[in-house]
Amino acid sequence: MSLPVITIASPRLVRKLAGTVCGAAAILAAQLANAAIPIEHWTASTGAQVYYVHSPSIPMLDINIDFDAGSRYDPPAKAGLATLTAALLDKGAAAQDGQPARNEAQIADAFADTGAVFGGAAGGDRGGIGLRTLTAQPELDQSIALAGQLIKAPTYPDAVVGREKQRLITAIREADAKPGVIADKMLSKAIYPSHPYGVSATPATVESVSRDDILKFWRDNYTASRAVVTLIGAVDRKQAEAIAEQLTRGLPQGVPAPTLPQVQMTIPASEQRVPHPAQQATVAMGQPAIARGDPDYFALLVGNYVLGGGGFSSRLTDEVREKRGLTYGVDSYFAPSKQPGPFGIGLQTKKEQTNEALALVRQVLARYVAQGPTDAELKAAKDNLINGFPLRIDNNRKLLTNVANIGWYGLPLDYLDTWTAQIGKVTRQQVKAAFERHVHPDAMATVIVGGPVSSQTVGKQAGGQ
Repeated sequence: MSLPVITIASPRLVRKLAGTVCGAAAILAAQLANAAIPIEHWTASTGAQVYYVHSPSIPMLDINIDFDAGSRYDPPAKAGLATLTAALLDKGAAAQDGQPARNEAQIADAFADTGAVFGGAAGGDRGGIGLRTLTAQPELDQSIALAGQLIKAPTYPDAVVGREKQRLITAIREADAKPGVIADKMLSKAIYPSHPYGVSATPATVESVSRDDILKFWRDNYTASRAVVTLIGAVDRKQAEAIAEQLTRGLPQGVPAPTLPQVQMTIPASEQRVPHPAQQATVAMGQPAIARGDPDYFALLVGNYVLGGGGFSSRLTDEVREKRGLTYGVDSYFAPSKQPGPFGIGLQTKKEQTNEALALVRQVLARYVAQGPTDAELKAAKDNLINGFPLRIDNNRKLLTNVANIGWYGLPLDYLDTWTAQIGKVTRQQVKAAFERHVHPDAMATVIVGGPVSSQTVGKQAGGQ
């Protein structure tokens, strides 16, 4: 998925777009759903990979720059480093490319003057920025110049670093009181015991990050040769080429990406139970599964829709909620990444029903892996996915996300054009075979937060934190 963008729009931007966006978005959705999406790709002279779609319906340009700078490169003792590096890009900039030095307030005012929206963020695999700007002049040139300055010459002022570290620490402490967050973090650690995907930021690791750490992480990783630039909007190819060059020329030289450990694909079954005062128990189960380029992707996507990804039409919801009333909601998911991401199942249930609900989920999963979907379930899943496809690309922001993923994961340029055909070709046998290859019900990590704690599991819980 592409990086999130801070979505605080200026009043000026809202006024300029009023009356045009709704109608244009509807036109765009209809056009994209019924025609090939002309994604163009080239390598900039800087070494950056560029992906571009001409979308003239709205007088705007959306830009995403993904750098190979995710939290998987955080030193474990400084988890949170990638997050801070990306989030603080717009908190100060030195003079660059004719642009004057600016502090945090001046940067905010400059974007407000052009009606642009800028934000930095980092995930497990990638970090970077998003920019939405008007294509009218001089707003376009000013927004591009300012965005380029921020990614090429961030200053990371000491006072701002200290302030934002404390904000992040506060946010982590608040989140860590929630049973869902506790379960997710413990599950990640259980699934990835010796891989960066299993490491989560803590108040201590964030506190240990210094301004020098942030600057080094930026210099090492925010380099053109490790960047994917995505542009969607009302600019032509010549303009897109010039913008990509402008944004990536003058970035740090960087260093080669560090070698990461392989994901341990087979994990021992485990169960951890953690006391919590919440009224319900939160259950999270999972294991490593697939990387994004896996040939089984579409079979697993369709199969998971049947199992637990299809909401009220899924088998888990039918068995656990509708027939037995053991939960308000249960779902399953695959989260493929550069390296194999997890397959997981999550639900909440009454504390006294925890063991019953957990046993049923395990039973439904094992039966599904062994038997696969029925013909009726497969048809319903494929129909829903195919009919819902236009909603995945019905505005520039969603299209940006999809095209950025094509670039980041090296997918074919016609990926969106063939998506529904790929779904339509999936068979019951393919789903069953794919699940048998990638999902192992007897080798799942399980975390229960707030359920009954037995003497057999307290020790596992203590050792897992």
